[in-house]
Order: sequence, then structure tokens, then C-alpha cells
Amino acid sequence: MKNVQAPASRSYLEYLISSLKDPQEAAGYIQTFLELEEDGAGLEMLGSALKDVIDARLQANNLSETARQHYEKLDKILAETGGAEIYTLIEFLNALGYRIALAPKDDNSVPQDLRNWHKARAGI
Repeated sequence: MKNVQAPASRSYLEYLISSLKDPQEAAGYIQTFLELEEDGAGLEMLGSALKDVIDARLQANNLSETARQHYEKLDKILAETGGAEIYTLIEFLNALGYRIALAPKDDNSVPQDLRNWHKARAGI
């Protein structure tokens, strides 16, 4: 009988990091963890999800120094508070009938006039 070897497959983490190089995939991934708070799981997992997105950006050589610095600051805050502030904001918005939705900045799903309004308010 002939020896048959199964083809080697990439690990789940390798696949995940590869898929998170796509901005839409990364936004959906983070969104998932923001929505997990209703189950109580989001607090522990949000930091891990953000690290996965950072790792994907690093692999793609697509992480600015500014983004890296903000991530380090946020990672420290999440380590200290567990993200309680973020989830308190989400719960408050939920009580008002709103939800937070993530989308890549260059996503055309946000109407141009709304983007311009936000830029004008921010003084950009």
C-alpha cells in the first residue's frame, strides 16, 4: 500500500491573521467582539481581537507609527480597566436605541455629505 500524506494546512491563527489584512474583515472581526458584551465575553476578548488586527497590519507592513502608539496606549487602558468604559458607552447607546458599527475609513457606505459634515465639525 502506498503511503499517503495529507497536505499540510495552515493553522487557524495564520488564516485569521491573513484574512484580517482586509479592512472589511478586520472591521467585522472587531465588531463581533464589541457585540459580545451582551454575553459578558467581550471584555476579555476585545484586547485579543485588537492584537490580531495589529498583527495582521504588521505582517502586511501596514501599521503607521501613530496607530502603533495609539494601540499601545489602548492596550494599557484595556489591561487596567478591561474595557469597561467602552462597554458602558455601548450599553448606553443601546439603551438609547443606537449601536456602534465599524467600517473602514475609505468605505463608501457612509454618504460623502455626512463625511464632510464630520470633517467640518472636527475642523479638518
